[in-house]
Parts: sequence; C-alpha cells; structure tokens
Amino acid sequence: MTEIEFAKKINSLGGTAYLVGGAVRDKIRGVESHDSDYCLTGIVENFFVENFPDAAKVGKSFPVYLLDIDDKMCEVALARTERKSGTGYHGFKVNFDPTVTIEQDLYRRDTTMNAMAFDILREKLIDPFGGREDTLNKKIRATSEHFTDDPVRALRAARQSAQFNFEITEETLTAMNLCGVELKAEPGERIFAELEKALRTEKPSIFFRSLERANLLEITFPEIADLRGKIQPVAFHPEGDAYEHTLKIVDEVSKVNSNPVIRFAALAHDFGKGRTPAEMLPHHYGHDKIGLEVLREMSIRICLPNDWKKIAELVIIEHMRAAVLKSAGKIVDLLMKIHKSKMSVADFNDVINADNHGLPPYLANGQRILDELLKVTGEIAPPELNGADIGKWIRAERARRFVALRKNF
Repeated sequence: MTEIEFAKKINSLGGTAYLVGGAVRDKIRGVESHDSDYCLTGIVENFFVENFPDAAKVGKSFPVYLLDIDDKMCEVALARTERKSGTGYHGFKVNFDPTVTIEQDLYRRDTTMNAMAFDILREKLIDPFGGREDTLNKKIRATSEHFTDDPVRALRAARQSAQFNFEITEETLTAMNLCGVELKAEPGERIFAELEKALRTEKPSIFFRSLERANLLEITFPEIADLRGKIQPVAFHPEGDAYEHTLKIVDEVSKVNSNPVIRFAALAHDFGKGRTPAEMLPHHYGHDKIGLEVLREMSIRICLPNDWKKIAELVIIEHMRAAVLKSAGKIVDLLMKIHKSKMSVADFNDVINADNHGLPPYLANGQRILDELLKVTGEIAPPELNGADIGKWIRAERARRFVALRKNF
C-alpha cells in the first residue's frame, strides 16, 4: 500500500491522514527522511482496526500502530491531546476521540520543528506554531508549556541541537531547566537512550554544552560536569580544563569513528579527573583507577550496556600506559586485552591517537602484530608442557615474536 492509497482509504472512512514529525521537518530541510510517521483525525480506533487488520498495536496508553506503507513499517497514531496528571512520562490523561484536531495534536508536541503536519491528499502544510520558519532559521523552540510535561524532552532538545546543529532559543533553555527536578527521577534507560543518540551525532559536544547552558549537566551527567574547572598541565593540554579536553577528544574521535561505544569510551577516558583534589591540580595522579569507580557509578545510574562498560574500562585504565609501553610482555598483554574486548585495535587507536596526538609504532602496526600473536596457541606448545606452563609458554612465545616483528618498524 502506497502513502497515497493509505490516505485515500482513510479519507473514504471519513478521516484525514497527515504525515507528521521528522519526515515533515526533513521535507523543509530538503533532506531524505528514513522514517514516516502518520497522524489520523476523525477516526475511531475500532473502526481503524476493522479496516486495517494487518496493523499491529504498539502503543499501550494511546493508539499507535505499525503498518506497512510504501514497503516500510510506519507508525500510525490517532490524534490525541494530553493533560499532565502526575510525574514523569507516564503521568498523563490522554484523549484520542475523533473530535481531536490536528492542531490540538501538534500543540502537545515538544518543539516547533516537530509540531508540523502535511495533509497528504491536499498537499498542504499545517504549521500553527512557526515550525517551518524555525527549521529554516535552524532554531529549536519549545512548542508550548507542554514541553515540560515529559522531562526527557530537555535531553531530546539538546540532542537535536547536536544532530542538526540548530541553536536552542533562550526561552527553550528556560523550559529545559524546569525539567530538572523530574529528570532526577527518570529511569536510567531513558537517559541512556538519549546519550546513545547524542553520541551518534557529528559533534556530540554540542549535546553536553546545551545541557550545561540549561543548568542540567550536573543532574544528567555529573561525571562530565565534575570535569569543569579541573585544570591540567598547559604543556600537554592547551585546550583548557578536563571538561574542555574531554569534549574535544569525543568530537575528534567522532570524526573518524562512527561507533557510539567507542565514542563513549573517549568520553569516559578521563572521568577520574573530576575527583582530583584541588591541592593536587594541575596533576591528576591515579585518575585512571578513580575513573573506573566513576564509571561504575554511572553504569548503575543510567543502565550502561555491559559492552559499553567493559570497553570504557579498558580505555580508562590503559589510555596513559598505551603511549609509553616498552616491555614486550606488557605490549603483548595489552594487545590481547584489546582482542578479547569487543573493540578492534583500530578502535582503540582512534581514542589513543586523539588523546596523545599520535601513536607509538606498536599500536600503529597493532593489527599486523596481533594477527601474528594469534597464531601462537596451545596447540603448538611443546608436548611436554601442561597446565599453567602452557599459558606461560604462549605468553613468552608471543613476546618473542613481537620482538622479532618490532625490528621492522
């Protein structure tokens, strides 16, 4: 079923189908949209289900269905109004009867660029809140007082600022700040979801700077907020304090690595500096070990996936040693640690290179070395060895082969 066929069928049933959300915004921006969401007015839910038996319901509190349109699964929702009746994103009373207009539905949406609709059959833009102008002017503006109904909208606005490189208006920053109290009680999974999306943007630092401007960074990501004012030796870090350094590194890694897990590891590499005592500054002795504790606390609070945590742990504990290792045995151990993690040598190098402005030869040739090390297994160990002696032999043989390879670089 094509979009036009869908809209015509809805029209024949007495309703109107609108394209809404990001697809409308992308039309105005002149970019291809990968998702299409639809909003229906003038339709009773039971009547919709009878006429579209293949639609799968996914909304629990209000009618949202998945339906195949133009060969992709699209969200189709009945127009609704919402009235806040509690806290968080569950605290709403919802009305989705056929009398709800498209303008009423758009009024509850977060920002003006997402509060537009396109009447498919009439080919008419519905834009009651100036979303088109804000989109063209690259502005993120709260649609109405309903912005604060869902506190995670503050994170979403910050993420969209990074995603589209749009400026958040002052009144919207104020609205974001008003979300702070409820944000403290939000499930960690929702915070992590926005963090992951932010780390997929071209310049993730904008996300954190936007939260800082709204005075929400300490509430949402205290590990990053704590880095502010933690000065570093100017000779090594002319960019400024640990906060500026961290945002610089995550942006640099993002230029060369699209994996949000590796970008997070870059973000986390200096977490421990946020807890350096003032009297120790500008030095940060032991910040690698302290960083592991900070990461552990963050992991509990926002429900970090295990692979995110493990990879960040490796980068935190090894990012300083990696650039200065000389011992063949320790270099072999590090390369094997990288191999056993879910990151590649290239991934690890992207972080180390950004942090140290270069790579030691063993890392620059790391994958080639690792390929040779992996040829050494217990299967080729001397037959007279057994138990722990086999493991010792494997490590010694790998170190020997590394030394032989090192002569070539």
